[in-house]
Amino acid sequence: MEKSICTYGFIPVRNEASERSEMVTQLLFGDTFDVLEREGDWCKIQLHDDNYLGWVNAKLVVKLSEKEVERWMNAEKWTVPAPFIRVVSEPDKTTHLLSGGSSVFFNSSDRNSFTIGNKEYYLSGNYNASKPAGSIADNATAFINAPYLWGGRSFYGIDCSGFTQVVLKMAGLQLPRDASQQVELGSIISFVEEAALGDLAFFDNEEGAITHVGICLGKGDIIHASGRVRIDKLDHQGIFNDETRTYTHKLRVIKRIL
Repeated sequence: MEKSICTYGFIPVRNEASERSEMVTQLLFGDTFDVLEREGDWCKIQLHDDNYLGWVNAKLVVKLSEKEVERWMNAEKWTVPAPFIRVVSEPDKTTHLLSGGSSVFFNSSDRNSFTIGNKEYYLSGNYNASKPAGSIADNATAFINAPYLWGGRSFYGIDCSGFTQVVLKMAGLQLPRDASQQVELGSIISFVEEAALGDLAFFDNEEGAITHVGICLGKGDIIHASGRVRIDKLDHQGIFNDETRTYTHKLRVIKRIL
């Protein structure tokens, strides 16, 4: 089966083989995937990390050897911290912005360069990839004011479950893509006062379906993507928006997964 690696800052993954089709998620740089079928200018793919299915423009699928993709898949990769870093590829001298949550497999212990296909990539500027990873709070708050975008997983647009998935990936935990899947993980926290940094709070609609998720920051605060990535208050009823003085989301359950 054909496999590939995302070599762009992000690639839209659509529900159907059309640019007009709904974007259901995004590939981030370094994500690996299977190409299940080709249909004209489109490829149906399945992501390796979360098994998500969708269609991407075939022009964005780089042809690589199965051996190279498997080497990348099996390597111990570095997860890019939020919000993003710059890398430059050679020989074309193109600058790429890698959003937080992207994956990189360095060539050597200097942690400065990596190779995909016939291109060599170098970290740009004075960024030190050897420094310790930031905390969940640091990585989550680095997304503050990122706009909400259905299907998004990057600083340039992100949805609620894409936000939790990417931030927890930086902490070393791979989550499913959707809030309705993420809620199946972890142990229940009985009281909102016991919620700690990194716990996930889930919210439902009138039919009881899980429709929203955010990350608890402790001390009654929650960070989530709603309109934009923002910090609001959380209590036993749900999320309280100080700007509108209303509850915007009804709390269903809090889960501890770390």
